Amino acid sequence: VQLQASGGGLVQAGGSLRLSCVASDRTSRTYTLGWFRQAPGKEREFVAAISWSGAITNYADSVKGRFTISRDNAKSTVYLQMNSLKPEDTAVYLCAAGLGSTKMVLYEYSYRGQGTQVTVSS
Repeated sequence: VQLQASGGGLVQAGGSLRLSCVASDRTSRTYTLGWFRQAPGKEREFVAAISWSGAITNYADSVKGRFTISRDNAKSTVYLQMNSLKPEDTAVYLCAAGLGSTKMVLYEYSYRGQGTQVTVSS
């Protein structure tokens, strides 16, 4: 499965962006999909994950109430709607796919894509 993220860019604090990640394989419809991010000089961190059906979601405390993860299995796509962005949200965001629960650790996902840069100016 190949994953391609897009939608990043430069936005002012308080603004919004929507990231998309398209999977190349229809089997991704049965996978849990997750978003992770890594800022310069920092550890990679979990952002959000969604189960294959969309019924279960999981968020990092730092983004709860501001970010929403969703998916469209017909399009093999997962989205990350990011509102009320803060400068500390600046990072490269990447998506990942894997079987099982909404895991919060990247190495537990079988597939990962290249990231998209999100920059939030103050």
